[in-house]
Amino acid sequence: MAPHFLPQGSKPPDSLRESCVPSTILGPSPSWCWALTPPPHPTSSLSACISGPLPDASPLPSHPEAIQQHRRNLAEWFSRLPREERQFGPTFALDTVHVDPVIRESTPDELLRPTAELALEHHPPSAGLPPLALSQLFDPDACGRRVQTVVLYGTVGTGKSTLVRKMVLDWCYGRLPAFELLIPFSCEDLSSLGPAPASLCQLVAQRYTPLKEILPLMATAGSRLLFVLHGLERLNLNFQLADTGLCSDLEEPKAPAAIIVNLLRKYMLPEASILVTTRPSAIGRIPSKYVGRYGEICGFSDTNLQKLYFQLRLNQPDCEHGAGGAGVSATLAQHDNLVEMLSRNLEGHHQIAAACFLPSYCWLVCATLHFLHAPTPAGQTLTSIYTSFLRLNFSGEMLDSTDPSKLSLMAYAARTMGKLAYEGVSSRKTYFSEEDVRGCLEAGIKTEEEFQLLHVFRRDALRFFLAPCVEPGHPGTFVFTVPAMQEYLAALYIVLGLRKTTLQRVGKEVAEFVGRVGEDVSLVLGIMAKLLPLRALPLLFNLLKVVPRVFGRVVGKSREAVAQAMVLEMFREEDYYNDDVLDQIGASILGVEGPRRHPDEPPDDEVFELFPMFMGGLLSAHNRAVLAQLGCPIKTLDALENAQAIKKKLGKLGRQVLPPSELLDHLFFHYEFQNQRFSAEVLGSLRQLNLAGVRMTPLKCTVVAAVLGSGRHALDEVNLASCQLDPMGLRTLRPVFLRARKLGLQLNSLGPEACKDLRDLLLHDQCQVTTLRLYFNELSSEGRQALRDMGSTTEGGARVVVSLTEGTAVSEYWSVILGEVQRNLNSWDRGRVRRHLELLLRDLEDNRGATLNPWRKAQLLRVESEVKALLEQLGGPGT
Repeated sequence: MAPHFLPQGSKPPDSLRESCVPSTILGPSPSWCWALTPPPHPTSSLSACISGPLPDASPLPSHPEAIQQHRRNLAEWFSRLPREERQFGPTFALDTVHVDPVIRESTPDELLRPTAELALEHHPPSAGLPPLALSQLFDPDACGRRVQTVVLYGTVGTGKSTLVRKMVLDWCYGRLPAFELLIPFSCEDLSSLGPAPASLCQLVAQRYTPLKEILPLMATAGSRLLFVLHGLERLNLNFQLADTGLCSDLEEPKAPAAIIVNLLRKYMLPEASILVTTRPSAIGRIPSKYVGRYGEICGFSDTNLQKLYFQLRLNQPDCEHGAGGAGVSATLAQHDNLVEMLSRNLEGHHQIAAACFLPSYCWLVCATLHFLHAPTPAGQTLTSIYTSFLRLNFSGEMLDSTDPSKLSLMAYAARTMGKLAYEGVSSRKTYFSEEDVRGCLEAGIKTEEEFQLLHVFRRDALRFFLAPCVEPGHPGTFVFTVPAMQEYLAALYIVLGLRKTTLQRVGKEVAEFVGRVGEDVSLVLGIMAKLLPLRALPLLFNLLKVVPRVFGRVVGKSREAVAQAMVLEMFREEDYYNDDVLDQIGASILGVEGPRRHPDEPPDDEVFELFPMFMGGLLSAHNRAVLAQLGCPIKTLDALENAQAIKKKLGKLGRQVLPPSELLDHLFFHYEFQNQRFSAEVLGSLRQLNLAGVRMTPLKCTVVAAVLGSGRHALDEVNLASCQLDPMGLRTLRPVFLRARKLGLQLNSLGPEACKDLRDLLLHDQCQVTTLRLYFNELSSEGRQALRDMGSTTEGGARVVVSLTEGTAVSEYWSVILGEVQRNLNSWDRGRVRRHLELLLRDLEDNRGATLNPWRKAQLLRVESEVKALLEQLGGPGT
């Protein structure tokens, strides 16, 4: 990602500080790091570091203040987090956590060796070569020779940008004492200048104003002057003398690429140290004779590093900020539980450990967990997390800066990886052979230039999307790095219009041909008049107008077919009793408790319920704007027509009664789409909201409230029994509850503090509740009685049922209920059964004390004795 440095040297303008520019300073977030250790000296905050004394610049003694100001400016600028970092979950700043990047030293022979066909395998560090620390990069090589130029390379997602940001901050805080002056350059920035001539002094002075007065003294710093050239793949270098002449004058204007070539040749500032970062495909742009050391930026090859990352990030104080700053914070125990479950999944060598080899995917895992388990800010969706994740990694960068097509890397990935992903969804598979992968990568390639682009993609980005399968039973196959990425890319492939049938392709070519001919109708008619009788001309003219219409109908039918496939995927009867899609995402990250499937057991049918969710999310205005920045624009008209086709199909199939988990998935689709008008039209016929048994996390409550809270029609019944609903969820769902006539909240986690919220709900002037059921909530006796009394006095006479023992015909079922508990006492969760029986016992005692009917008192007393007997068997209190 391209660095944008300080214009005229001092500070970034205010208009840029809160814009998306910081997200392009140096690419991925600074929390995509490697080995994490405490800093060598305490730094409570960035401001404290800037205001305190910074290291002295002794080789340039006459201008120490210029160096100090340069350090302060760099520290302020490089410490700014990308917007995505600030938006999606907790972070940690590089000034408070020291980072030791994992760098494996490579040799030119290794780099020249032909790469594996798919370039997916990770090669562990060679024996006897320990990882290099930042402070060791310029140490003498194995032969004792001085190292002046170091090239660090890594595929997309390994954290090259983070490394540069961390190195700059280390120098600002005095952790790299070997260098007196550090000057970072963005190769994308330099490339954008084109061939316009500028001297090295001008390039530095334009970006770092405080250094103007010491530019003539740069040569005196020798090897203690460090240039950092980030993103070499963005800059075209030519080391041929006939094309790039020699230049040693710091004041002589040359093209920026020529200045960099002469720095690397050591013809300009021959004693200076140079650090270069690049993607693997661009390593050869610098002749190896000019490079003293090569280093591969490695990921989290050790699961202990992955676990340490998650512990540090998921336990950050930022986790405690809820939606809009007003939500409840997750407890420390909840954080610890997430980390423990994630650690167990990593230790099991599951596929997630292979994914988290790339530090960028560790960020995605944390952002997804934060989305699932913390209060969600308005407008934040799962699709937006994945889209922003891709922008952090790819921005709008080109696949190959030397190729005249200027094709964006993300557009190429959407075309190739999207095709593979969609074919997998269509055939319901997640494991791909090498032939499958090669078929999608090489489809339609005919020219040498296209093969070159494929070579670049294989070396630089293929490992970002695909990983070797480590699960038993699938040797030699590949999977998408995280399962949800397959469904995201499949959806992107569809909404970009990349999937075309043979009829569509032929029809488009014919329509374009006819259109071109129609642009010069006079020429066509003039030619045809010599060959055909004049009466045939009107027929020919009408034909020119009909062909595009026919093609338009073909495209429309295709959109309807896509919408039909999407809706059928959303409402598959085979998936009716699966967990809802949000619980499926959590299970894919945290693992599933209990014994794992034996490799010989037949697998379950693959589920792709996220695919339609991502399709809806990608059509939202926000995600389309971000995709346009990635070089994958979706035209507004196409988005509108796709939405209309989806609405038409949803209107037909969406009226059927759905199981609770499927109904929540339907609502989640609307939440991802972020279009209230669309949702209001589709869900206008919904009269019953049955989510009984669905675990209502803060996110799910937000989803339901966002989609249904603004509706106007009444809901005949809202059933949220056994949903683990807490008082916070009660407050979130209040707009929906106000529209319900019958509201069922039995068997939830509503304690005494929920009584006030329930009271406010019933007293609200827009409340339509006529029956409120509360079948096992830990309400106080006083609170339950107050709700009973209030229900009978409120306008309309809402009936509040707070006890299972209310009513006259209930007692006949006690023998059945208690008999079922007795039979399953050894198989059910004993702690949960005990809690329910204790609530039931308290319920019985309260009602026995409240009733005046002696016959009913005797019935309740008899049932109490049976419940006490069961509690004694469970080891619980009998009273």
